[in-house]
Amino acid sequence: MIINTKLKFFWATIQKNLLFLLLVLQFAACTKNEAFKSEAFQTKSGWGYSITYKSKIIIKQSIIPVIRDSKSFSTEDDALKVAHLVVDKLNQQISPTVTKNDLILLKIKL
Repeated sequence: MIINTKLKFFWATIQKNLLFLLLVLQFAACTKNEAFKSEAFQTKSGWGYSITYKSKIIIKQSIIPVIRDSKSFSTEDDALKVAHLVVDKLNQQISPTVTKNDLILLKIKL
């Protein structure tokens, strides 16, 4: 009889702990995970991109970086390719600088 009471207490404790753990995991899953967002915008001579975090613009690039000329991206797709590269670098917590080699690999029209 005593063993049965201890077993019931043990299972009741396990159930309470599992319920608490499930509630904590559900709360953690429901928290809003902010991410970097990129979008292209049109300039006078072509396209540029901006990257936002928590609704604040952190990078606004209206010209192609690294090249000597001050010219914009020729297409919206080119601007978004570079924006996605920068977002990937930010997510990896590395420097978001773009090199000329990056532009060549992305096949950006210079």
